[in-house]
Amino acid sequence: MSYSLEIIRKSEQKTSLWSGGKTTQLAIYPEEADYSKRDFKWRISTADVEVDESLFTHLPGIQRIIMILDGEMSLQYQGKNGVHLKPFEKDRFDGGWTTRSIGRVTDFNLMLAEGCEGDISTINVNDGTHAEVLDNGEASKRTDAYYCFKGKSTMSIDDQETIVLEQGDLVILNIDHFCNHLNIKLSNHDDDSTATIIKVSIFY
Repeated sequence: MSYSLEIIRKSEQKTSLWSGGKTTQLAIYPEEADYSKRDFKWRISTADVEVDESLFTHLPGIQRIIMILDGEMSLQYQGKNGVHLKPFEKDRFDGGWTTRSIGRVTDFNLMLAEGCEGDISTINVNDGTHAEVLDNGEASKRTDAYYCFKGKSTMSIDDQETIVLEQGDLVILNIDHFCNHLNIKLSNHDDDSTATIIKVSIFY
C-alpha cells in the first residue's frame, strides 16, 4: 500500500483555551511535535474567537492560512493591506506579521513550516458524488485531510476502503512518492442530507 490512513474522531480531539477563546488541535506533524515548542512541520486546527478583538500569536517562520467557518472577521496586518472574510473565505499570511483580528468567528487554520506548501478548500456534497484523484506531482510526500464541518458523509478510497464521516471527524491520508494516483469519492451518507467538507492538501 502506498498510502496510510488515520481517522481522528471528534471525541478524540483535544480543546484548549487561549486568550481569545478556545482552540482544537485536529492534527500535527510529526505526531510527537508540540505546538508550544514550535517544532512542527504542519498543524491543522479550529478555533472559536470569543472576543471582539484579539492579537494573533507571533509565529515567525510559519505560513498561515485561515478560513472562516462561521461569522465574519477582519484581519489587520501591521504595515500591510488587511482583509475582511466571510464564511468559507480564506487568507494566507506570514505568522511573523503583527496581526490583529476583529470579529467573533469559528475558523479553520493551517500552519506550515519551512519546506511545506499547502492550501485549504471547501467541498459541498449535495446531490451525487464528489470525485477527485490525488497524486504527488513533484513532491516526495503528500498529506490530504478531510474535515467534516457539517452533515455526514461517506468517503471511499480506491473503491476499497469506506469511511463514514460524522460532523467534527477528520480523515488524514499520507501518500508517498510511489503512489501515482489515489481515487477519492465523497457522497451524502443520507439521501436527504448535505455535507460540507473542509479539505487540506500539504506537499513536502
